[in-house]
Amino acid sequence: MMEVSPECTQQGRGLVLVRRRPPAPPGLREALKARLRRSCACSVQGAWALLQDLLPATRWLRQYQPREDLAGDVISGLVIGIILVPQAIAYSLLAGLQPIYSLYTSFFANLIYFLMGTSRHVSVGIFSLLCLMVGQVVDRELLLAGFDPAQDGPGPGANRSALNASATMLALGLQDCSRDCYAIRVATALTLLAGIYQVLMGVLGLGFVSAYLSQPLLDGFAMGASVTILTSQLRHLLGVRVPRHQGPGLVVSTWLSLLRSAGQANLCDVLTSATCLAVLLAAKELSDRYRHHLKVPLPAELLVIGAATLVSHFGQFHERFGSSVAGDIPTGFMAPHVPEPGLVWHVVLDAASLALVSSAFSISLAEMFARSHGYSVRANQELLAVGCCNVLPAFFHCFATSAALAKSLVKTATGCRTQLSSAVSATVVLLVVLALAPLFRDLQRSVLACIIIVSLRGALRKVWDVPRLWRLSPADALVWVATAATCVLVSTEAGLLAGILLSLLSLAGRTRHPRAALLARAGDSSFYGDPAEFEGLVPEPGVQVFRFTGPLYYANKDFFLRSLYSLTGLNAGYTAARRKERGPGVGAGEGEPVEGRDLGPGSSTAALVPSATCFHTVVIDCAPLLFLDAAGLATLQDLRRDYGALGITLLLACCSPSVRDTLSRGGFLGEDQGDAAEEGQLFPSVHCAVQAARARCQELVAANSTL
Repeated sequence: MMEVSPECTQQGRGLVLVRRRPPAPPGLREALKARLRRSCACSVQGAWALLQDLLPATRWLRQYQPREDLAGDVISGLVIGIILVPQAIAYSLLAGLQPIYSLYTSFFANLIYFLMGTSRHVSVGIFSLLCLMVGQVVDRELLLAGFDPAQDGPGPGANRSALNASATMLALGLQDCSRDCYAIRVATALTLLAGIYQVLMGVLGLGFVSAYLSQPLLDGFAMGASVTILTSQLRHLLGVRVPRHQGPGLVVSTWLSLLRSAGQANLCDVLTSATCLAVLLAAKELSDRYRHHLKVPLPAELLVIGAATLVSHFGQFHERFGSSVAGDIPTGFMAPHVPEPGLVWHVVLDAASLALVSSAFSISLAEMFARSHGYSVRANQELLAVGCCNVLPAFFHCFATSAALAKSLVKTATGCRTQLSSAVSATVVLLVVLALAPLFRDLQRSVLACIIIVSLRGALRKVWDVPRLWRLSPADALVWVATAATCVLVSTEAGLLAGILLSLLSLAGRTRHPRAALLARAGDSSFYGDPAEFEGLVPEPGVQVFRFTGPLYYANKDFFLRSLYSLTGLNAGYTAARRKERGPGVGAGEGEPVEGRDLGPGSSTAALVPSATCFHTVVIDCAPLLFLDAAGLATLQDLRRDYGALGITLLLACCSPSVRDTLSRGGFLGEDQGDAAEEGQLFPSVHCAVQAARARCQELVAANSTL
């Protein structure tokens, strides 16, 4: 049954709504004083609250319940730590850095996020997409410095003397720095600047910015970057030496180089790659199929790395077959080092895209796990946490990090309850850094490449989601495809920029041409709906009720007028102008053209209106009107003026407080800003506006008959 609301009648004979007047807003000076006073207020309680906000671990550790949470946290921390070790060593290939730096990064990131993160389940550490972006910047700077980015391991080209240093290194005072030294200097400078960006975003409360990176954009970016990662690892699978291309089209250039060098493939690396891929893919498929029966995921990567290291060591693959291996991995920590200020200025733009991608993935994953487990996270604190995971470790030879989906899912599946599991994972990595790292010296790089490629399965499988996404939203599918294609054909940074621009254009397009309709009434009720949606609706005689389901702003004001004029059959602006030119004796609608029913942006069809208008009032349903800007307000003012010149009344119904405030401040209600001005022009419902229009018409008819 349709709910019928009480009819709106005149004051004293029915329901009267009295709107509360909001208090007058304080002036700018008073507001700044109040905020400054709150910010500068100092007390022990305030300092403790600030410390708890910056370090959430100080709050939840006091409420930690060992009986319920400790077992799950320890098990999940051990599993993630075991997974982190082979992934850290493998992802060093993507970043163009030595494996020890990946281990440092994993250790510090887990420890800092344990103290500062607000998510209980997110795993923060090395992430393949960020490693790729870091590696591209490192390769570019190595080329500019005169090094060979394709040099992967120890060899005659690994280190350069001061005599061979480029002008760039001489200007920076790094002429005694080797290739590996210069690579980590570039990575730490990039990481420091990206972390500073993220910390500033968190301090300024810009956590909402990541919400504008839509899920199709992130999925398309992950797909395109995964293809780039896969391409970059093929040379390790084949054991060939090809140049590491830079700039637009590096994926296509790399494939061409691989095809030309395919005949020089190392047979030992090819056989090792085929074996490891088969084992890893089979283990992953079995783990996915029987994941509900396994309490702990199968550590396939660690088993493969252990077996491959033993076989390579005893088989002397590096000495006998020339297979590329990880090389010496030192133990312990290096002395802290301040990132080079001169290099920071080289990577200002690169750090911005890196910070944006890291922030978007970290915040989206934190919010996703918070929703699924019934708690809340703070986006700005997440920015601070991830930013500090980049700023502080940058002084300890670490590179960029963010939250990673795969490890976060494993963390949840193994019983993680709090971020104490991150501290356990950091302990496992610390053990490897201090004692076990040299054991991986003879590990083949082809095995590490296999681990990276297998980890891309989830992102590469997203291509099968495109048909479903197209059926759901063609605009989102276009964003997905364009982002992925630009990442592959141009570069990852260009793909991210293209995705952001297309997402904003898609959003603007949806608000620029929203749905417009004339509403009709259901019987004697107060319900007004779209006749295209409901049957049996009857138009109100003499009143046109117009609904515009979107904001009214500068980009769609013309479409708003075209829609209104086409649906009502009267171009008020054109008719009022012609009447003004010809004089007041001209009829309201003597053959004036009105734009046709085609409401598309290219529509130019014209039709002839009846010789006289059949309505005396136009009611605009402002309930879907999200906001008004200056251009939208001017449009309503001009529309009321044109309708007034034709003897037609314009009324607004269901205005939100923000729209009502804009109308009041913009002078739409006239000089009188009191209740009387609103009562005559703004109404709480469409039915109230229609009833008021009918009452006014009856009064005018009675007055005319009396005269």
